[in-house]
Amino acid sequence: MKKTLVAAVAAFVLGLSQAQAADPVVSWRMPAAVPEGSFFYNNFMQRFADNTDRLTAGRVKIQPFGAGVVVPAFKVYESVQDGVVEAGHSTPSFLVNADPTNAIFASFPGGMGPEGTLTWLYEAGGEKLLQDFRKEKMGLHSMVVGVGTSEIFAHSNKPIRTVDDLKGLKYRTSGAWATVLKDSFGAVPTVVPPGEIYTLLQRKGVDAVEWATPSANMSEGFHEVAPYLILPGVHQPSFVWEVVVKQDTWNKVPDDLKSLITAAAKLTTYESLSHFAREDVKAMEVYRKTKVEIITLDDKSVGQLRAAGRQWALETASKRKAEGDATMSKVLDSYLGYQNELTANSSYLVRDGK
Repeated sequence: MKKTLVAAVAAFVLGLSQAQAADPVVSWRMPAAVPEGSFFYNNFMQRFADNTDRLTAGRVKIQPFGAGVVVPAFKVYESVQDGVVEAGHSTPSFLVNADPTNAIFASFPGGMGPEGTLTWLYEAGGEKLLQDFRKEKMGLHSMVVGVGTSEIFAHSNKPIRTVDDLKGLKYRTSGAWATVLKDSFGAVPTVVPPGEIYTLLQRKGVDAVEWATPSANMSEGFHEVAPYLILPGVHQPSFVWEVVVKQDTWNKVPDDLKSLITAAAKLTTYESLSHFAREDVKAMEVYRKTKVEIITLDDKSVGQLRAAGRQWALETASKRKAEGDATMSKVLDSYLGYQNELTANSSYLVRDGK
């Protein structure tokens, strides 16, 4: 009798284990728009893959790839749409030329910093607007996986002290800032993939580059080949990266795993933002000990840059609405609505630093 009971329990445990082992496993290949091993790759891509593996107890496996390994940096969204890969990690900034609505999600001159951006996305409907936009326009499901701190305005071979110094400046950038630079300040913007920026700056193929935050830029070594570092990052007060999968692919994921993958995405965003913030402070301390000259734009120039960015967003949204597409206006109204609310009601906050 005892042996029979033990055998029955053993059979039950074995059956349970087999049932668990038979649970569906989601397996995604996920290329990035940045090189493998880069600061963004490690803190967004790899962190998300690890968090997903841990939260799903291995039922979801995500294999990240650096830019160019599976698809080119600027082809991530397209590769997911075409079914070349199951998922992709990139930034809306790289889609601004296709649809300027992406600039509102990516951040733009005159936009909010990281805290405001994060709150708008998760608490004031921003991520839902992004998901609706991706589903309607591209047939994709989006999850925010990465909100960044303010960027460095430029690593430059020429000093930039006021907006007048932007006229004729050959400047590597992307997104809305490229248009604002050209149309409002007479600069000459050029767009190259992240992995090519260092060489372009080193060979003086451009006068200046912008890429990311102090810590991310330090890992790229831009300060080693350009004598000037320009602050503050008014052109990109924050930034947003996302993971996209085909909506049909997402619909087939079991509901419990959808919740866990979504939780892993949000966890990654919070973890990476705090990591960026800590590393940025350390990076600025190192920059100040190097031979680079750190230039801070005057208040007048910062105000002009912010105003030009907001004007671009408002005029572009209005034009598209007149042409029959009100999506950008809807997103911008939400974004500016929260930004105005934050500005009007944040006097209680203690600001760090001076």
